[in-house]
Amino acid sequence: MSLAGLRIALVGPLPPPAGGMANQTRQLAELLREEGATVELVQVNAPYRPAWVGRIQGLRAFARLLPYLWSLWRAAGRADLLHVMANSGWSWHLFSAPAVWIGALRGRPVVVNYHGGEAEAFLTRAAGWVRPTMVKAARLVVPSGFLLDVFSRFGMAAQIVPNVVDLQRFQPAGQARPAGAHIVVARNLEEIYGIGTALRAFALIFAQRPDARLSVAGSGPLEAELKALAERLGVAAQVRFTGRLDRDQMAALYQAADLTLNPSRVDNMPVSVLEALACGVPVVSTDVGGIPYLVQHEHTAMLVPRDDPEAMAAAALRVLGDAALAARLRQAGFGEIGRYSWQAVRGELLAVYGEAMHPSHQPAVRRTQE
Repeated sequence: MSLAGLRIALVGPLPPPAGGMANQTRQLAELLREEGATVELVQVNAPYRPAWVGRIQGLRAFARLLPYLWSLWRAAGRADLLHVMANSGWSWHLFSAPAVWIGALRGRPVVVNYHGGEAEAFLTRAAGWVRPTMVKAARLVVPSGFLLDVFSRFGMAAQIVPNVVDLQRFQPAGQARPAGAHIVVARNLEEIYGIGTALRAFALIFAQRPDARLSVAGSGPLEAELKALAERLGVAAQVRFTGRLDRDQMAALYQAADLTLNPSRVDNMPVSVLEALACGVPVVSTDVGGIPYLVQHEHTAMLVPRDDPEAMAAAALRVLGDAALAARLRQAGFGEIGRYSWQAVRGELLAVYGEAMHPSHQPAVRRTQE
């Protein structure tokens, strides 16, 4: 089977905001088109029309949902296959589940590509609602062993197709530069990403490394609160909130970094960590969710408990102060990144598409239960 000529309805979010799944949706569309596939994007977070509808809670959900369902119905009729980028919570109920059912009604195979570190909590509450939809899906794919295990515990069989990292864009800096203490956090400014923990850790780092500076790359509802926290911690002059950056700007930021912090409180397979590794930047991360499936403590990254700024600061200071450790982490992390290239992932995704389009395919839930 070839991707050339395949008609794919790709359902998912697009930037802005530039979150992990939105970036993956956009990147996948680009890669599939480069392979000769015809890709029709059905955007789940399209701008509100008219714009003022987005300010009215309750109305805005329906204002986005109705045009989405119409676009989805039309795209499903033109496609050979639907690829649905799915997430937990209301995103599943309002956007992902309808895509699966519309695909079934239109007689098109659906590949559900599930992301997000909150899957276990979501399925604990809603597995009874999710299973009937998964029965209609041809295949369930997840980017990590963590989500594979989560869905297995709820009686749903999945296959791993890793997230893709653009290794042409995200690569080590071309010229060596003096070691310093430029630290980067590349997560959106939301509660689940624990940016406050990173700021508190940075204040402890700065107390011992007066040359340290922090760049926080992302946008979100907590921006004012986090800037106020930096002021209270006495590090506002050393912290730069960059706002939303495009892919080239993010690559340049990593290439100018000495260390990245991933302070997330819930996580699966953060592309930001993979991008940092691809750029040869050591990573200090919390050990939540799928992170231990992605990196190994003291081999490809340093792992610390969530919500523990003291532990994060200690690990960061250790890396910044030990050139040999930093070099080992860079080398080992960079050595692992090849498995996330498009060249490596392409064949796995193509195999899933072939299985989904085979007339004898069985849905994920039944495969587990039989």
